[in-house]
Amino acid sequence: MRLDHRHQVTRLWPVLALSLFTGCFAGTVHRGPVTDHFNGESFQNIGDAPKLSPLTLISAVMEERRGTWRDYAAEPAGPKPPERVGPGALRVTFINHATVLLQADGVNVLTDPIYSERASPVSFVGPKRVRPPGIRFEDLPPIDVVVVSHNHYDHMDLPTLRQLEAAHHPLFLVGLGNRELLVDEGFQHVEELDWWQSAKSGPQALKVWAVPAQHRSNRGLTDQEETLWAGYVLETSGGPVLFAGDTGLGPHFDRIAERFGPMRLSVLPIGAFRPRVLHPVHMGPEDALKAHHVLRSGTSVAMHYGTFPMAWDGQDEAKYLLLRLLLKEEVRPRFWALGFGEGRDVPPLAPGNDGRADAGR
Repeated sequence: MRLDHRHQVTRLWPVLALSLFTGCFAGTVHRGPVTDHFNGESFQNIGDAPKLSPLTLISAVMEERRGTWRDYAAEPAGPKPPERVGPGALRVTFINHATVLLQADGVNVLTDPIYSERASPVSFVGPKRVRPPGIRFEDLPPIDVVVVSHNHYDHMDLPTLRQLEAAHHPLFLVGLGNRELLVDEGFQHVEELDWWQSAKSGPQALKVWAVPAQHRSNRGLTDQEETLWAGYVLETSGGPVLFAGDTGLGPHFDRIAERFGPMRLSVLPIGAFRPRVLHPVHMGPEDALKAHHVLRSGTSVAMHYGTFPMAWDGQDEAKYLLLRLLLKEEVRPRFWALGFGEGRDVPPLAPGNDGRADAGR
């Protein structure tokens, strides 16, 4: 059913205003040899992810009802994570949005960290958080590696990255074209990777691979797809760990599975999947569950929901849809929707794992 035009436009105007305002901003760009996913000026996805015109997006949001988001709630933070975990151990802690703490083999990795109040280039407009981060910044353990999937403001949050540089001096891993932005900010240890390239860091020289994702990049209106987006695979002693970044469902998951084998842990996005035209670049719960099976993941963890109203799905919509889908599975997968600030030890991969491990809890 078509919704009242004026009501939808009223709800949409902050998004449109931010889009126009970010035209004043632009990120760095990559220039280099042509590859199978770079034409010399811009990057392309492996799968089908057509660009959306502003009119297409506006039409789509006019046709779908926006989900409910509650007012800000000052919920208590979770317990302080352990300083490190030992060889063979793996612990995952969901902080907020796409910010996840991964601890393995004595190395601490933080993904797409955002502690800012807004996911925006400015402090006065843009998606505003509805809950505090699940782990206080001062309670973070020593951070050895920070992986940044792409340059959108909810994933490459410069104020948070500056805090991490000052407090922890980690290695920052970014996709092609993004290093210059952080180096210009004074960051000391930044390495940029193409898909299927790797870096080593941390006390145990943990190997981290950049892998394909199906998404886009830009920090303004003039730099679209001019830096690379990526996921990351950590080679731990107990098996590979995937942080998928922002992504739609696509053939890249098959390629990741072929190269690395069954995942001990996959951290998969489930939110910002409505309106439906966003599906090529934003998985919803159904697509995330399909990716879990393609990756033959022993355990998966949901992220990218419940913190910032980035799209049209409601605050709890993705989480509850995922839980309903899991109940319908013949053999229930171990796919966790952790509480904010909740940490869990990840079980080892079972011999002959086919990605359908019993949920257990």
